[in-house]
Amino acid sequence: MVDILAAPQQAKADSALRTLTGISVAHWVSHFHIFVLPMLFPFLKQQLGVGYVELGFALTVFAVVSGLTQAPIGYLADHIGARKILLIGLTVGGCALIGLGLHLSYTSLIVCAVLLGLANSVYHPADYAILSAHMDEARMGRAFSIHTFAGFLGGAVAPAIMAALVASIRGPGALIVAGAVGPLVALFLIVLGIPDAGANKNKPKDDAAPKASVVTPALMVLTAFFTLLSLSTSGINNFGVVALMGGYGASFSTANIALTAFLGASAAGVLAGGYLADWTHRHSQLAAACFAVNAVLVLLIALMNLPPVVLTLAMGLAGFLGGVIAPSRDMMVRNAAPPGAAGRAFGIVSTGFNFGGIVSPLLFGWIMDQHMPHWVFGASVVFMVLTVLLASVTEHKPQASAGAIQAKAR
Repeated sequence: MVDILAAPQQAKADSALRTLTGISVAHWVSHFHIFVLPMLFPFLKQQLGVGYVELGFALTVFAVVSGLTQAPIGYLADHIGARKILLIGLTVGGCALIGLGLHLSYTSLIVCAVLLGLANSVYHPADYAILSAHMDEARMGRAFSIHTFAGFLGGAVAPAIMAALVASIRGPGALIVAGAVGPLVALFLIVLGIPDAGANKNKPKDDAAPKASVVTPALMVLTAFFTLLSLSTSGINNFGVVALMGGYGASFSTANIALTAFLGASAAGVLAGGYLADWTHRHSQLAAACFAVNAVLVLLIALMNLPPVVLTLAMGLAGFLGGVIAPSRDMMVRNAAPPGAAGRAFGIVSTGFNFGGIVSPLLFGWIMDQHMPHWVFGASVVFMVLTVLLASVTEHKPQASAGAIQAKAR
């Protein structure tokens, strides 16, 4: 009898593990593909005969397209199925890079950026819709943390992978191989049997039942919250090395070690944050507390010329605390999403990341052009304080999840 009762639970756990594995691999691809073009800038500059401004414009196109399409893609994920949208995104992103590898031109680069931006808009709405519907409620925070960690890992290994590919099969071959990863992972997800979410699966049978609007004040505040999160860290990510070298006399190696500590500790913090997100329901307060400490650490870095070891430790701790809040951040969105609208909710709030990605290079680049490297960290502190203040008004009681609704129905 015990074995009979345990069998369904074991099957459910195995299905959840397959789902988390597949979705995390897809998120790895998304961050890997984001870094493919920047890692090939030296090759593309030489082959296409263009400057860094033209190459940077391609990244701006990518960010704008991704930002404009996040919310519509979230709507599609909820209405035609998140699995279908995810498979299409993996394939489109991969084919974009393959096409550029087969036909190198600046026009092809811009087309590739457009298609990559469209593909990138798929991952957050589709991934989170599937995870929200199929992960164990008690382990949802840890599931989100593993998913986020996989994305961090994809970006972290992209430079080494692309460098090895260029050295062995040159630039066009590197583009083709990097692109082929997308369709191959799509095929892997099909074989793995990734479940679907959305497609009105949880639509009430009573047609007269009122439809909840996904454009709620809570989600609008969370979109602003995501924008501030992006602005709080992107300046350090992109301009931290040059700021430390230009304003604090740090050597190139010291600055890079400090930034590596910041990024590496962020990934470790994400995993730790998953346990904290499952332990507490006060996700906004956890986020506010971590970012408050972060603001103090970054302020110290901005105001003081720290010794290399202390600088690395401070950057590492700041990165760790920044990573800790990621699962709680995602839980805040899930709790604010109306039932059956996880795809649209994550699609809407993720536009905040895209907006931050558009504004941040311009803002922090201007700061460096004005010879104010200390303000790379100072402006980050300002955005962190604003993030802490906004987090205090984003607490939202959890909505009944799709899984919980189905459980009650049974």
